Amino acid sequence: MSSSGSPILEILAAFLLVYVLQLVTAFADLVGMLFVLSAPVTENPWTIVTSVYAHAGPDHLLSNAVGLVLFGWPVARATTRTRFHVFFVVAGALAGIAQVVIAPVLSALPVVGGSSAAGVIGASGGVFALLGYLLASNRLSSRLIGRSVPAWLLAAVAVPLAVVITVATASPGAALIAHFTGLVVGFGAGLANLLATTPPRPAVQRGPA
Repeated sequence: MSSSGSPILEILAAFLLVYVLQLVTAFADLVGMLFVLSAPVTENPWTIVTSVYAHAGPDHLLSNAVGLVLFGWPVARATTRTRFHVFFVVAGALAGIAQVVIAPVLSALPVVGGSSAAGVIGASGGVFALLGYLLASNRLSSRLIGRSVPAWLLAAVAVPLAVVITVATASPGAALIAHFTGLVVGFGAGLANLLATTPPRPAVQRGPA
């Protein structure tokens, strides 16, 4: 892992910088166009990235910053800065796209009802992806029980666990589809050890005694 800087601190700095830009551009009513991801995503394609680092307010920013530090620090220590940054923004972007594409469809169903959000903003998709990666990459299980959990077992519990965590962290106005998508992306990446910097050791071949 590169020791030339911390991706956690760099992302926190990006959060603050983007939030200042939000405050400045709010006077010209440009926040929605520059930072809020909404459907169709091709209308303002830059918001696929900028929305990951933007936030709806200080409380929103603080909660995501805390989650980034708690879940991201162990992951950052096991990978490179570049891989961490790419994983965070790609997972956050996929989560945001899922939110703005799927939420209107679900809200139109008679069983679900309600109105869909006009757009999505915030880093929670990326933060939940880090949590999913941490849970599925075997780093946590190895420390807790002293051995790795089989990949098939982790895969079998990934989706139900993602549902439980998503529901448990639900709050008014939360982008639950983005949270769920981030967790699933993180679980998948963790199972594949996508951020690992060293390949797994091959099994030792023992000859006849």
